[in-house]
Amino acid sequence: MRVHIASDHAGFELKSHLVAHLQEAGYEVEDHGYHEYDKLDAYPPVCFACAEAVAKDPGSLGIVIGGSGNGEQMAANKVKGIRAALAWNEATAELAREHNNANVISLGARQHDLAEATKLVDIFLSTSYDPASRHQSRIDMLSEYEEKH
Repeated sequence: MRVHIASDHAGFELKSHLVAHLQEAGYEVEDHGYHEYDKLDAYPPVCFACAEAVAKDPGSLGIVIGGSGNGEQMAANKVKGIRAALAWNEATAELAREHNNANVISLGARQHDLAEATKLVDIFLSTSYDPASRHQSRIDMLSEYEEKH
């Protein structure tokens, strides 16, 4: 599976850790930046790039990272076809995929240590979505609204 990833300055260390972790686990990782630490980096451009790549790459998933994960989630959700979820514990990481068919996870690097954040990503990436579930009608409502507005 291909995993697209991006972060601002606050998530740079976590992103670097996750890229190595995911590659070791056999994922194909595409890093959308930033590639060097700069405390002035802004999250919208890289989150847009990551989310656009996920939207154009069926079957892939994305990870966006910042200090809190809130702005990164908001930026990713501006891209048509993206359902980005802020994960703050194991249940929200799992339910984002299982119930909402989220295709991007957003993390707050200042909210989790490396081990906890890695666990959230692993849960998100390993949880599948069942399109025959009762939740599909809600996903369809979101998609329909997105198409019309």
